[in-house]
Amino acid sequence: MLNALVNRCVPLPPDATLCILGAGFSGGHLAQLSKALGTRVICTRRRPESSSDDLAFDSAQGIVPSHDALASVTHLISTIPPSKEGTDPVLSCLGEQLQQLPLQWVGYFSTTGVYGNSHGNWVDETHEPQPTQLRSQKRLECEQLWRNSGLPVQILRLPGIYGPGRSPLAAIRSGNLTPVDQPGQMFCRIHVDDLAGACWHLMHRAAAGQRPTVVNISDNRPASRLELQRFAAELLGCTLPAAIPFREAQASMSPMALSFWADNRKVSNALLRDELGYTFLHPDFSCGLKDCFDAEGFNAMNPEPEVEP
Repeated sequence: MLNALVNRCVPLPPDATLCILGAGFSGGHLAQLSKALGTRVICTRRRPESSSDDLAFDSAQGIVPSHDALASVTHLISTIPPSKEGTDPVLSCLGEQLQQLPLQWVGYFSTTGVYGNSHGNWVDETHEPQPTQLRSQKRLECEQLWRNSGLPVQILRLPGIYGPGRSPLAAIRSGNLTPVDQPGQMFCRIHVDDLAGACWHLMHRAAAGQRPTVVNISDNRPASRLELQRFAAELLGCTLPAAIPFREAQASMSPMALSFWADNRKVSNALLRDELGYTFLHPDFSCGLKDCFDAEGFNAMNPEPEVEP
């Protein structure tokens, strides 16, 4: 949970300002961490709520933050995906502005999908990207745009992001999840706490002179979806429906759903964990799902039985 993350993180220097372009699920969590640590943070959204201090940034509508609003930004995260044309909305709309800022560190959220299909084998940052999906190809193109920008950028390659409010627990509890079995198919993931924590850690490591261009942010244990779902069902104390073989399930899957099953890889986090020294709060899905179980209120639904005196 956020409190545990705050307790182990050190604030950025007093004159630092973090800007998060696209403060959705993951960006918003990082913003909460920054605020809790007392580091000034500026967030953008396409349509900010009137009660918030967030800035409006909508590249499609030509709505961008003013230069004065961003003038003090020293650290920046972009979570914004490529446009339909494959260009990067941030660099297209704010590129010149960013060049004028006192930026010390920039993080660009990319995807481990750029590695393509390794047929279940391990990949790390030294592997040549070979994206098979169009959306991953666009991400790779945007990675290169950021690398060519001249900004102090780190490319952060992310797998599936989960956390409280974005876990399979509610669907399993309600009986709305049909498990699919594809033997040997591996998926990687990262808990939103560790995504925020890793970003914070990388900002500090960059200040200390450690700034690899590309970093995978993935937990220690790739696993099948079925393995994760079975564990979730155990936590909930319910029975998971019988799994349908993938060869049968794929007939009713949408093209988008099928695309998530097309690649099979295990993503190494050795650079982040061993060389850069990040310690995971949730090193695997079992720990992460227990956190979701508590945070989503399922623990209150399944109280521990009383022990007779």
